[in-house]
Amino acid sequence: MLKLSLILSGFCVREQQVKDMKYTISEMPAEERPYEKCIREGESALSDSELLAVILRCGTQGISSLKLANDILNQMKDSSYPGLAGLLHSSQEELRKIRGVGKVKAVQLKCIGELSRRIARASAKPALSFHQPESIAAYYMEQLRHQEQELMICMMLDNQNHLLSERMISRGTVNATLVTPREIYLEAVRCHAVSLILVHNHPGGDPEPSRCDIDITRRISQAGEILGILLLDHIIIGDQAFVSLNERGIIGEYPE
Repeated sequence: MLKLSLILSGFCVREQQVKDMKYTISEMPAEERPYEKCIREGESALSDSELLAVILRCGTQGISSLKLANDILNQMKDSSYPGLAGLLHSSQEELRKIRGVGKVKAVQLKCIGELSRRIARASAKPALSFHQPESIAAYYMEQLRHQEQELMICMMLDNQNHLLSERMISRGTVNATLVTPREIYLEAVRCHAVSLILVHNHPGGDPEPSRCDIDITRRISQAGEILGILLLDHIIIGDQAFVSLNERGIIGEYPE
């Protein structure tokens, strides 16, 4: 009798597990399923959680992909970057703390963020002009505006204003990027550049230049004049905003 009871008990537990696992998107009414809704109304009709559910493809034991997507977005509500933007600011370790998110789904979620950055950059590339600060800012906006540290990128140009190379010059603290003219011009000489454009971000979202930003820009510009490698601009990226120190009159004009 005891043996039979244990067998039946095990069967009941397994049956309950199967029932839990059967809670999937397929059990939802057809008009509420994200896949069918996308086919019927287009991807723009999907909510953030529905889009995320489609990309995740499946949930986990006892949790549908749609519920998991909602749980992930709800977890972001209390962060400094609520909603989908929170995916860009969460590490894999932080994502794996959410019930239902394991190693594979954490990687998927981080790749979604990286893919969005690359799509934005690829979309901005055809309009990229080294004579127009707004097009340079648009090119780097998604790459830099979500960063939690200050990053400085140096664009090195030839005498026809074609891009020779772009290099990450400095990865700083939250408050300051530590960079010297020497570091920048060593890279410029290696690439045989004749002019430079600097781009860096302000993690707080406000692109207004600090006194330190202005001072280092002037030092770099002065060093470039001695070497014959002109600093054309220093563009500061904020949250959907930018400042060109060239347009502010802090450094010289773009060449024609």
